[in-house]
Amino acid sequence: MQIKWYGHSSFLLTSDAGTRILIDPYYKFLGYRMPVPIESDIVVVTHNHGDHNKINAASGDYLLVNEPKEYSRGDVSISGFKTFHDKVNGKKRGPNIVFRFQIDGLTICHCGDLGHLLTEEQIKEIGKVDVLIVPVGGRMTLDGPEAVQVMRQLQATVAIPMHYSTKALGLLGRIIFAKVDKFINAAGTRTTDVRTLSLSKENLPGYAGIVTMQYE
Repeated sequence: MQIKWYGHSSFLLTSDAGTRILIDPYYKFLGYRMPVPIESDIVVVTHNHGDHNKINAASGDYLLVNEPKEYSRGDVSISGFKTFHDKVNGKKRGPNIVFRFQIDGLTICHCGDLGHLLTEEQIKEIGKVDVLIVPVGGRMTLDGPEAVQVMRQLQATVAIPMHYSTKALGLLGRIIFAKVDKFINAAGTRTTDVRTLSLSKENLPGYAGIVTMQYE
């Protein structure tokens, strides 16, 4: 499978059979721009905020995935788990859905705008993951050290950070979000930087640790 990052929390996962999964699409956000429209077979929305739910950025006869339940299309199976965008059960920023994908023998987990550590029940429901896509920028989501804790809670082999400050963001974005460094330093593990990530069960151990992705 292949993974591309469109900035912020938006990713495109493509299975070996060609199933395209677009996660948390937007149009423009604080300096980021998506190359819309993006042809998709599945469109995933983790929560109903404007920088995550612009499904019109996708084209094609896609399956919309936006509830904490089971979905499947072709060679992809998806499970959604109810979480929150904050540490007070959604009272500040509302609900959030963590989605787990089964693709090409790999388990991928996208945390959306997760704002809290996982409960024991959530850890058990989600299970161990191969790849964890996790917010690390703090303020509105997990910060770096908290994201490392979630990485360990789910025993992730690979962690891909998102929702942090990058050079593509304008001044406001750089003020709002922390850089990825805090996450990398707290994890204390190997970091690999890629533009597009091609993963399989066989090469997964070679990327163990943190994989930072370049904004497409």
